[in-house]
Amino acid sequence: MSARRSPEIDPVPAQPLTDWLRAEVPQVPVGDGPVEVERISGGHSNLTYRIIDARGGRWALRRPPTGMVLATAHDMSREWRFISALADTPVPVAPPVAYCADESVIGASFYVMGFVEGEVLGDGPSGERLAPGEPRRTLGLDTVDVLAALHAVDPDEVGLGDLRRSGGYLERQLRRWHRQAHDSSVPDLSTIDRAHERLVERAAALPPSDVRIAHGDFRPGNLAVGPDGRVRAVFDWELATLGDPLADLGWLIASWGRSGDALAVTIPGPNAVGGYPTGEELVARYAERSGRDVSDLDFYLAFARWRSACISAGVYSRYAGGVMGVTEADGGAARLAGVYRTAESALAALDAG
Repeated sequence: MSARRSPEIDPVPAQPLTDWLRAEVPQVPVGDGPVEVERISGGHSNLTYRIIDARGGRWALRRPPTGMVLATAHDMSREWRFISALADTPVPVAPPVAYCADESVIGASFYVMGFVEGEVLGDGPSGERLAPGEPRRTLGLDTVDVLAALHAVDPDEVGLGDLRRSGGYLERQLRRWHRQAHDSSVPDLSTIDRAHERLVERAAALPPSDVRIAHGDFRPGNLAVGPDGRVRAVFDWELATLGDPLADLGWLIASWGRSGDALAVTIPGPNAVGGYPTGEELVARYAERSGRDVSDLDFYLAFARWRSACISAGVYSRYAGGVMGVTEADGGAARLAGVYRTAESALAALDAG
């Protein structure tokens, strides 16, 4: 599949950014010419760029996609708030540097953070980039330890308590993603609708959960890790909210998989190669570190698959509309097929659970 930058879009114009940095962010040294700006590969929603300053220092910038932005889905101030709140906790995040709400600077709100060195293991082949043995085992266990550390943070103590919403988290999530799937350009939503009905029914029977920070997309593809397998930073906070911590665990395990699973993982990760802990080990580790009951995990795995289909519907719409900074030769057909396949796997998971 070929990809190229659209010649009609400049998501981060270097000179206006440089002028803003010079005026507002003195810790980023700029010279007479503009800073260097380059897209960091990966990511299907908010866009990430590497900024190189006048002394060769590196920073990272996050901004929304360039069009077809779904309501509430690409709030830069929300991402900024979460990484700022977590900066002094045991949860590793990139150091927050500055936030810009003025859309006239680069055409959208954005924020700048420190650049964290590390491998981002976002697909199956990437697992080979960690040495066999202890680093691979460490990556799996440390991923779960960081997740448990995130869920141990008291939202009130870090200034996020006002983000609590009335009603149940799962009820809100099921309503939100169902609505956004129907706002997408996917032509057939019947499977998503059937799975939605069954998830609503089963969610109503679950015991109430405690309210914690839920990342929303917690998996190795959103982590920077060192050569020892330790997590150096958690990225991509665009879906973060206060809610059910087991939704994060279900999302992680749906992408990691378990040894007896009949269904394919939602997003292949580094453990597609050998030497990584099993999904069962990760679940047991989380239960031990968090003290939470994980007996309803099968529901959260089905919910993760359904939610993944709804998110993919929005991603498909943005790619089909040509607003992701690249164009694709297949016209999005493979992405549309992926939406349907993931929705079908959610129904299958509900049948199995």
